[in-house]
This record gives sequence, C-alpha cells and structure tokens, in this order.
Amino acid sequence: MQPHPLAFGEEIMSGLSREEILKLTVPERIQLVEDIWDTICECPEALPLTKEQEEELQRRLEAYHRDPSAVTPWSVVRERIQRRT
Repeated sequence: MQPHPLAFGEEIMSGLSREEILKLTVPERIQLVEDIWDTICECPEALPLTKEQEEELQRRLEAYHRDPSAVTPWSVVRERIQRRT
C-alpha cells in the first residue's frame, strides 16, 4: 500500500481534521498511522527509554548471556503468530 497523500503532504497535521481522518477508509487510516510511525522511527533518540525500560532491557540481555539457548528466535515467534491467523 502506498503512503497516504495526507501523511507526507506539506501540511502534515495543520490541515488534517478529525472529520477528514474519519472519511478515510480503515486501510487508509492504518496506512496513515504506519506512515506517521515510520517518521517517529527515523529519530528514536526523540523517545528516550524510561529507567524501567532500560532496566528491563538490561535484565533480558543478562538472561540471554547466561543462557542463549533459552530464547526463541524472532523468525520462529513470527511463524507461530502467522499460523494462528
């Protein structure tokens, strides 16, 4: 699906009202959200982790280093999820 024209236009939000968003089809709204999310991902430093998130990531990394065989690769997890749908 192509990015929605409203997502990357000159007026990314200044001219985009709730009513206009609701006129979009659900797939178009999902694409708009994805387009917005992509712009957020381009600058991850703008969303610093909380102390709790950093601690959780550190805990998981340490657990992985203690026993790398205890984790499930993303490809396996993704495949399990896709089989459920």
